[in-house]
Amino acid sequence: MALLPPFDAETARLKVRAAQDAWNTRDPVRVAGAYTPDSAWRNRSEFLRGTGEIVAFLTRKWEREHEYVLRKSLWAFDDNRIAVRFQYEWHDDEGRWWRSYGNENWEFAASGLMARREASINDVRIAFEDRRIDPASTYEIPAE
Repeated sequence: MALLPPFDAETARLKVRAAQDAWNTRDPVRVAGAYTPDSAWRNRSEFLRGTGEIVAFLTRKWEREHEYVLRKSLWAFDDNRIAVRFQYEWHDDEGRWWRSYGNENWEFAASGLMARREASINDVRIAFEDRRIDPASTYEIPAE
Protein backbone atom coordinates (compact mmCIF):
# COMPACT_ATOMS: atom_id res chain seq x y z
CA MET A 1 0.00 0.00 0.00
CA ALA A 2 1.43 3.36 -1.03
CA LEU A 3 1.44 5.97 1.72
CA LEU A 4 0.80 8.91 -0.60
CA PRO A 5 -1.58 11.83 -0.35
CA PRO A 6 -4.47 12.23 -0.32
CA PHE A 7 -4.55 10.32 2.96
CA ASP A 8 -7.42 8.32 4.35
CA ALA A 9 -7.69 7.11 7.95
CA GLU A 10 -5.68 3.96 7.28
CA THR A 11 -2.86 5.52 5.25
CA ALA A 12 -2.57 8.43 7.72
CA ARG A 13 -2.31 5.98 10.64
CA LEU A 14 0.32 3.95 8.78
CA LYS A 15 2.29 7.11 7.91
CA VAL A 16 2.37 8.05 11.60
CA ARG A 17 3.53 4.55 12.57
CA ALA A 18 6.25 4.61 9.90
CA ALA A 19 7.51 7.97 11.21
CA GLN A 20 7.52 6.70 14.79
CA ASP A 21 9.42 3.56 13.82
CA ALA A 22 12.01 5.55 11.87
CA TRP A 23 12.58 8.09 14.67
CA ASN A 24 13.01 5.27 17.20
CA THR A 25 16.00 4.00 15.21
CA ARG A 26 17.79 7.25 16.17
CA ASP A 27 19.43 7.13 12.73
CA PRO A 28 19.53 10.72 11.41
CA VAL A 29 20.12 9.67 7.79
CA ARG A 30 17.25 7.18 7.81
CA VAL A 31 14.89 9.72 9.36
CA ALA A 32 15.94 12.46 6.94
CA GLY A 33 15.16 10.12 4.04
CA ALA A 34 11.44 10.64 4.70
CA TYR A 35 11.67 14.37 3.89
CA THR A 36 11.96 16.27 0.62
CA PRO A 37 15.50 17.57 -0.10
CA ASP A 38 14.29 21.13 0.62
CA SER A 39 11.97 20.24 3.52
CA ALA A 40 11.26 23.12 5.91
CA TRP A 41 11.17 22.45 9.65
CA ARG A 42 10.33 24.37 12.77
CA ASN A 43 11.38 22.39 15.82
CA ARG A 44 10.67 24.37 18.97
CA SER A 45 12.44 27.68 18.20
CA GLU A 46 14.84 26.24 15.62
CA PHE A 47 14.22 26.61 11.88
CA LEU A 48 15.81 24.18 9.43
CA ARG A 49 15.78 23.68 5.70
CA GLY A 50 16.98 20.71 3.71
CA THR A 51 18.40 17.27 4.32
CA GLY A 52 21.83 18.44 5.53
CA GLU A 53 20.38 20.64 8.26
CA ILE A 54 17.92 17.90 9.29
CA VAL A 55 20.71 15.31 9.62
CA ALA A 56 22.89 17.75 11.61
CA PHE A 57 19.98 18.64 13.91
CA LEU A 58 19.04 14.99 14.57
CA THR A 59 22.68 14.06 15.17
CA ARG A 60 22.96 16.78 17.84
CA LYS A 61 19.60 15.79 19.32
CA TRP A 62 20.45 12.13 19.82
CA GLU A 63 23.93 12.91 21.13
CA ARG A 64 22.27 14.55 24.15
CA GLU A 65 18.94 12.65 24.41
CA HIS A 66 20.03 9.20 25.59
CA GLU A 67 17.77 6.11 25.50
CA TYR A 68 15.25 8.14 23.49
CA VAL A 69 11.96 6.31 22.95
CA LEU A 70 9.01 7.91 21.14
CA ARG A 71 5.29 7.28 20.78
CA LYS A 72 3.15 9.15 18.21
CA SER A 73 -0.57 9.08 17.56
CA LEU A 74 -2.69 10.40 14.74
CA TRP A 75 -4.59 13.53 15.70
CA ALA A 76 -6.13 14.61 12.39
CA PHE A 77 -5.59 14.39 8.63
CA ASP A 78 -6.83 15.97 5.43
CA ASP A 79 -5.62 15.58 1.86
CA ASN A 80 -1.81 16.03 2.12
CA ARG A 81 -1.62 17.02 5.80
CA ILE A 82 -1.38 15.05 9.02
CA ALA A 83 -1.36 16.28 12.61
CA VAL A 84 0.08 14.11 15.39
CA ARG A 85 0.58 14.27 19.11
CA PHE A 86 3.53 12.58 20.73
CA GLN A 87 5.51 11.85 23.86
CA TYR A 88 9.08 10.73 24.18
CA GLU A 89 11.29 9.93 27.13
CA TRP A 90 15.05 10.28 27.40
CA HIS A 91 17.82 11.10 29.84
CA ASP A 92 20.58 13.67 29.69
CA ASP A 93 24.32 13.26 30.35
CA GLU A 94 23.73 13.67 34.10
CA GLY A 95 21.19 10.83 34.16
CA ARG A 96 18.15 13.09 34.65
CA TRP A 97 15.04 11.72 32.94
CA TRP A 98 12.66 13.82 30.85
CA ARG A 99 9.32 13.34 29.13
CA SER A 100 8.80 15.58 26.13
CA TYR A 101 5.24 16.27 24.96
CA GLY A 102 4.26 17.81 21.68
CA ASN A 103 2.27 18.24 18.54
CA GLU A 104 3.46 18.18 14.97
CA ASN A 105 1.86 19.41 11.77
CA TRP A 106 3.06 17.68 8.62
CA GLU A 107 2.59 18.61 4.98
CA PHE A 108 3.49 16.13 2.24
CA ALA A 109 4.57 16.39 -1.38
CA ALA A 110 2.80 14.23 -3.96
CA SER A 111 5.76 11.80 -3.67
CA GLY A 112 4.77 11.01 -0.07
CA LEU A 113 7.89 12.72 1.32
CA MET A 114 7.31 15.33 4.00
CA ALA A 115 7.83 18.86 2.71
CA ARG A 116 7.07 20.70 5.95
CA ARG A 117 7.22 19.78 9.64
CA GLU A 118 6.27 22.10 12.49
CA ALA A 119 6.80 20.82 16.03
CA SER A 120 5.84 22.37 19.34
CA ILE A 121 7.44 20.55 22.27
CA ASN A 122 7.58 20.93 26.06
CA ASP A 123 9.87 19.01 28.42
CA VAL A 124 8.92 17.80 31.89
CA ARG A 125 11.49 16.42 34.32
CA ILE A 126 10.51 12.97 35.60
CA ALA A 127 11.94 10.50 38.07
CA PHE A 128 13.34 7.26 36.71
CA GLU A 129 10.48 5.40 38.43
CA ASP A 130 7.91 7.57 36.64
CA ARG A 131 8.96 6.48 33.16
CA ARG A 132 6.02 4.93 31.37
CA ILE A 133 7.16 4.33 27.82
CA ASP A 134 8.67 0.89 27.57
CA PRO A 135 10.65 0.49 24.33
CA ALA A 136 9.04 -2.95 23.89
CA SER A 137 5.50 -1.70 24.58
CA THR A 138 2.66 -1.26 22.13
CA TYR A 139 2.65 1.75 19.86
CA GLU A 140 0.12 3.85 21.73
CA ILE A 141 0.78 7.02 23.68
CA PRO A 142 0.50 6.11 27.37
CA ALA A 143 -2.43 7.59 29.28
CA GLU A 144 -1.84 10.52 31.59
